Amino acid sequence: MECFNCGALLTGKDFCEKCGVDVKIYKKIIKTSNTFYNEGLERASVRDLSGAVNSLKKSLELNKLNIDARNLLGLVYFEMGETVSALSEWVISKNCRSGNNEAGHYLSEVQSNASMLDTINQTIKKYNQALQYCKQDSRDLAAIQLKKVLSLNPKMVKGHQLLALLYIQEGKYDQAKKSLANAAKIDKNNTITLRYMREVEKQLKEQNPKKKKNDDLISYQSGNDTIIMPANFKDNTAGQTIINIIIGIALGVAIMVFLMLPNINQKAKSDANEALKAANDTISTKEQSIASLENKVEDLTKELETIKGDSKEAEAKLSSYENLLGAYSAFSSEDIDGAGDSLAKVKEEDLSGAAKGIYSDISGKVNEKYLATMYQEGYSAYTKGSWQEAIDKLSKVVEIEEDYQNGNAVYYLAQSYRRTEELEKAFAYYQIVVNTHPGTERARVAQSFINSNPNLVKPQDGGDAGENGENQEGQDNGQTPENPGENR
Repeated sequence: MECFNCGALLTGKDFCEKCGVDVKIYKKIIKTSNTFYNEGLERASVRDLSGAVNSLKKSLELNKLNIDARNLLGLVYFEMGETVSALSEWVISKNCRSGNNEAGHYLSEVQSNASMLDTINQTIKKYNQALQYCKQDSRDLAAIQLKKVLSLNPKMVKGHQLLALLYIQEGKYDQAKKSLANAAKIDKNNTITLRYMREVEKQLKEQNPKKKKNDDLISYQSGNDTIIMPANFKDNTAGQTIINIIIGIALGVAIMVFLMLPNINQKAKSDANEALKAANDTISTKEQSIASLENKVEDLTKELETIKGDSKEAEAKLSSYENLLGAYSAFSSEDIDGAGDSLAKVKEEDLSGAAKGIYSDISGKVNEKYLATMYQEGYSAYTKGSWQEAIDKLSKVVEIEEDYQNGNAVYYLAQSYRRTEELEKAFAYYQIVVNTHPGTERARVAQSFINSNPNLVKPQDGGDAGENGENQEGQDNGQTPENPGENR
């Protein structure tokens, strides 16, 4: 055990021999944390995973630098199917101690497996979709999504529990019991699983009450034997005998008919085969006609697509000329914003030689004022907390000139996306800041965001994996310059 003040090794004394600080309470805290870690380890070894999570969390509350406890907590989360929580714990562990740490091995195993990352992402998306269906009271769709989730990640305890809850609401208690049994195999002492199981067993008992024993029996002794028979037993009468004879005759007739059925069936099959052959000939002729018609339809479809393509190309060129005229009109009336918006919609390759000259002349004069105006308005919106307005303005600047104001435009655009929780887009623009302006304060802030979100190494479609995106909240505090044009 090391001294929290100077890092020296502690002895059995209640103070540090190097710096003299009192370590009596510190030792008790560390020992208690280790006790909770050992308790969590024991619970995990007998698959009491939820109990292990509680013990390990208590251990980390006392000593957040207990690397073994944090790594074990990540493993328990991973075993319960909560992969994102597991990755979070391992990332924290890696940041606390970079060398000689198993967390680095765990992270590399997950991150190097592209199929596993894709499976994790799909699992999160489908589970969130199932929750959304539950909120919309679409139980059938939710059950279908959860079955897909459990096929991708059979160890997801929450998935089994939610599926069981849906079955309970539908009154399918046998299926609910199977889902809960699967959850119990993973985490046997989970309180939610046990509570649901108790309710399911209660409902099953009410649906299937045990049959009462028949007390209408009598018994008597015959020598050494005990004879048990129904109390209302009677011998067959003459009428019953006649009925039995009639039943026997009926059974004989039924057997005779049964023996004759194979011949009847054989004739029916023969007739059916002849009819099937004739039908197949007719179908073959029809198929040839259909194939010929399909080829004609395919040729007509191709011609139609060609005509549509030419029409779209003409419409695109006409739109570029119209936007160029609008830009020229706005520029003539000194409406720089309107001119800039119109120029952004013009595709230069759609213009002829003379039109390209006009476009180059106007764009050179407009872009400088337009970029300055858009940047100033975007930065002003950012400082006022109007994140969406800042995104609208700064996106136009970055689209025209990515490194405008020495990278300030792309930096504040990334910050605005982070504030609106569009973490994948924020990640992309932060990466541009790191690549184009290394060594600056903005690059440090951007790199800090990237490092704290390892599951965004490759931006995903959906956004479920970005649940740690707000870890960078407030890192730009104190860094906003008074002058938006100032180099940061």
